[in-house]
Amino acid sequence: MRFEGKVAVVTGAASGIGAATAQLLAAEGATVVGLDVTAAEDVRVCDVTDRAQVDAAVADAVAEHGGIDVLANVAGMIRFGHFADLTQAQWQRQLDVNATGPFNLCQAALPSLLERRGCIVNVASIAGLRGQAYGSGYCASKGALVMLTRALAVELASAGVRVNCVCPGTVMTPLIVGVGESMPADVDASLMARLNGVMPGLIEPVEIAEAIAYLASDAARSVTGAALAVDLGVLA
Repeated sequence: MRFEGKVAVVTGAASGIGAATAQLLAAEGATVVGLDVTAAEDVRVCDVTDRAQVDAAVADAVAEHGGIDVLANVAGMIRFGHFADLTQAQWQRQLDVNATGPFNLCQAALPSLLERRGCIVNVASIAGLRGQAYGSGYCASKGALVMLTRALAVELASAGVRVNCVCPGTVMTPLIVGVGESMPADVDASLMARLNGVMPGLIEPVEIAEAIAYLASDAARSVTGAALAVDLGVLA
C-alpha cells in the first residue's frame, strides 16, 4: 500500500498505460482522479490541450480530495509518416498533446504539489531520447517532454517536488493501432528495425505502470530528473 492516503491525478486513464496506472495506484491505496479525452467509467472527460478544462479538473480534484500528491501525465498520441508529408496541423497536434498537455497539468497542479511536496511522473518515450525515422513530430514532442521533466526537476528540487519520466519502447496499447494506420507503405525496414530491443516481445501496459509507481513512491525519494527507459533493451 505505497500510496495509502495519497491523491493521484492520471491522464490518459481510459485505456492503455493510463488505465493500468490508475488501477495500480488505486490498488495500492491511492485516491485516483482519472482524466481522458474519451469517456470511461470512473474517468472525467478532459482534453489536456484545453487549459480551461485542465484548470477545472485540477481545481475540482483539490476541492474534493484536499490536494494532489502524484501527477502522472500519461496521455499521448503518435503519428508516423514521411517528414515531407507532415502537415503543420499534424505537427502541432503532437506537440499540443505530448508536450503542452503535460505543461498544462504540471502548471495547474503545481500549487498543490508544492504544498504537499508531491511528485510528477511524465510518460515520454525512447523516441524522446533517440531519433526514429518517420516520427519527427513524435520525437520532437517527446524530446520536449524529457527536457521539461529535467528542467522542472532542477527548478523544484529545493521545494521537495520530484519530477521524473518513463521512456517506454513499444507497448501493447490501442495507440499501436493508430501507428499502423499512419505508417507509410514504403518504409525502410532497416530503419524500422531500430525499434526492436535485444529482448523479444512487446511491453505490457502494467510494466510501464509499475515504473511510474516506483518513481512516484517513497522508494524513489532520491530520484529526480530521471528518464527511465523501459524498452526491452532498445537503448542498450
